[in-house]
Amino acid sequence: MSDFPDLNLLPVFEALFRHGSVTRAAAQMGLTQSAMSSALGRLRLQLGDPLFVNTRSGMLPTPRALELAPSLTDALAMVRGALGSREAFDPRRTTRSLRVYMTDVGETVLLPTLMRHLHEHSPVMRLETAQLPAAELAVRLETGDIDLAVGYVPQLRDKIRRARLFEERYVCMTRPDHPLGRRAPLTLKEFLSARHVLISSMGSGHQILERTLAERGVEENVALRVPHFVVVPLIVAGTDLVVSLPSRVAEASARLVKVKVHPLPIPIPSFDVSLYWHARVENDAANRWLRGAMQELFGDRVRRSRGNGA
Repeated sequence: MSDFPDLNLLPVFEALFRHGSVTRAAAQMGLTQSAMSSALGRLRLQLGDPLFVNTRSGMLPTPRALELAPSLTDALAMVRGALGSREAFDPRRTTRSLRVYMTDVGETVLLPTLMRHLHEHSPVMRLETAQLPAAELAVRLETGDIDLAVGYVPQLRDKIRRARLFEERYVCMTRPDHPLGRRAPLTLKEFLSARHVLISSMGSGHQILERTLAERGVEENVALRVPHFVVVPLIVAGTDLVVSLPSRVAEASARLVKVKVHPLPIPIPSFDVSLYWHARVENDAANRWLRGAMQELFGDRVRRSRGNGA
């Protein structure tokens, strides 16, 4: 393997690793697809490895690329940090593209407000949300494939930084004229006897909810298990099914379809929704600005000071 004299190829490697596509990587870099392919050819020659192999799932990194990724992305972060210290970051002009991990439940609660804020304050910044197994998240943050994560991911440790946004609790949701809990608060007996929907996309941090429901025998009454949240409000609004989920998601659903939100009659601890990022992007200007924007929009302290409750 030869030395790596052409530092201009470092962002090419990063873009290919992040997007797994020559086309998308070229768009991020502002290059034509042929120019990106040519740069990949030079990368392969200089590093003596194919680096990225074309498959049905996209351009997948080779073991050598996976080995190089943390060091190269750290080097780029250091360079950007050094340059950023001399040039002020302007959110209104930045064209940075940031990839944010959140579940579809998180998207429902956060994205509408966040995108309105970006439209006003950072109109040419680009976001891409990603959903992946939580077990992969620490590695993806380390390599730069994910820039920022938001949600309830208590297993993230080590070099991962965290900033709490708000405390959340579980509730349950039915159609407004559901026979259970119509004239009085929903009782535990009514809840356990109902037919339920379970959502698997809420993330591994929410396993305590599913485990508690299983311990109470709800598993026997699960009529539907879905991988995504988006269709659940429509299903609940038109059936006698009950779903348990975080309160802000239920409140967002109630603004879109006719549903009723009930206190969960099973005691389950509340949990914190937080931002997570790798230590190497602590001083990345775009990442720092987006973290600040999300803390401003969704942080508990801000919400209390504005007096708008949840």
